[in-house]
Amino acid sequence: MKRIAMLATNGFEESELTSPKEALEKQGWRVDIVGLKPGSIKSWKDGNWGDSFNVTLTVKEGLSENYDALVLPGGVMNPDNLRTDETAIEFIRNFFKQGKPVAAICHGPWSLINAEVVEGRTLTSFPSIRKDLENAGANWVDKEVVVDQALVTSRKPDDLPAFNSKLIEEIKEGKHEHQHA
Repeated sequence: MKRIAMLATNGFEESELTSPKEALEKQGWRVDIVGLKPGSIKSWKDGNWGDSFNVTLTVKEGLSENYDALVLPGGVMNPDNLRTDETAIEFIRNFFKQGKPVAAICHGPWSLINAEVVEGRTLTSFPSIRKDLENAGANWVDKEVVVDQALVTSRKPDDLPAFNSKLIEEIKEGKHEHQHA
């Protein structure tokens, strides 16, 4: 059985966690919510705080070696907080070092900048972080879903059907020798 980590903290866009989680679980795969601290994290939904979700384990407890893939939901607060946490950044970077699929949607790629894994890669994101990604050496494109050597990215919640489909496809393919940190 495949095991997928979803790295998130308070302020993640609710649909960008729940939709991929549901799609992955329909495949019969285990999905763990990995957080910065134990307990629960609060989502952001329709311009306000949304539901709370239990953290399965913390980023300090979660070893990337135990997972087949990583998903980074967006929201503005979530990736902004993750990208300043060195343990979270190392967790993300390790998936790239191991050649495993990584998926990020909306503002999720912000964390990828700090993990220093976007240079020379083609990806998409919410338009407001386009310049940040380009300044980090990424080739930014405006498409609903982009796949670059096991890195799956999308722009916004409207892109979730395409995002989920490509994410599942990449996980089924497994490790990619050209995925790199």
